[in-house]
Amino acid sequence: MFSRRTFAGTALAVAATAGLAVPAISQSSTEIRIDGSSTVFPITEAMAEEYGGNVTVGVSGTGGGFRKFCAGETDISNASREIKEEEIAECAANGIEFVKFDVAFDAITVVVPNDSPLVNADGSVTPLTVEQLNAIWRPESPVSTWSELNPAWPNEEISLYGPGTDSGTFDYFTDEINGEEGASRNDYIASEDDNVLVLGVSGETNALGYFGLAYYAENAEVLKAVPIDNGDGPVVPTATTVNDGTYAPLSRPIFIYVNTAALEPGSAVRSFVEFYLTQARDSDIIPDVGYVQLPAEQYTEYLDNL
Repeated sequence: MFSRRTFAGTALAVAATAGLAVPAISQSSTEIRIDGSSTVFPITEAMAEEYGGNVTVGVSGTGGGFRKFCAGETDISNASREIKEEEIAECAANGIEFVKFDVAFDAITVVVPNDSPLVNADGSVTPLTVEQLNAIWRPESPVSTWSELNPAWPNEEISLYGPGTDSGTFDYFTDEINGEEGASRNDYIASEDDNVLVLGVSGETNALGYFGLAYYAENAEVLKAVPIDNGDGPVVPTATTVNDGTYAPLSRPIFIYVNTAALEPGSAVRSFVEFYLTQARDSDIIPDVGYVQLPAEQYTEYLDNL
């Protein structure tokens, strides 16, 4: 079984791992090239380690991953949003056809450090409303201090951290919170590497940031998840609140896109994708890295369609 560890934020070659509980379907010498979302990266990295073949997993953000994928530089693209029309056109111009697989559910998690003004003496966290998130993150936001959100909070400047513009998490968050994909203030510390965001938020008392649930789960000893109130009371991101729909509007599916030309029977990519979907259904890899499994029948349908 995959054991969680700190997620690397740069491209790496995933080597074969001895003594794994789940045997690999194939150990081909053919390189399988993957890039894209840092949010999906922990799942794909874990699958690659269990698979034990020659799999290279990079992290350039969903947008950066699609640019490589549509140029034919990768076989699989990790994505935390669906492919855009202009990206589809770019793939088509280069003769790239693809198939999309939902692989898990994610919850975009708003985080603060343990010593944040939002953290109470008993360890609980004061919630934020969707309206307050919009006030913080909308374009040209005038909010710079906690007290501008709530007069009872300290007159201390908020240090903001969030995904860069190549990130699918950025696209999804801005669409849901600010009403338009890509609409955001730009005076914040941005990175497509979620580990950079974790280090930044955990190191500043007045920091606030957002990223995928797995990076919070891996760093829960130094971060607090902020409950979000969408009008029905504050809700924290968990497998239960994602599955029952109460962690709205920040829960979402995440994906892999696969070049169909690489899915020929007997190919290394097909073997890896079959392994990936089977383990997503039958093992604890996805919850172990901090995400929420899809219903088992959805993975089975994907495998049947292959």
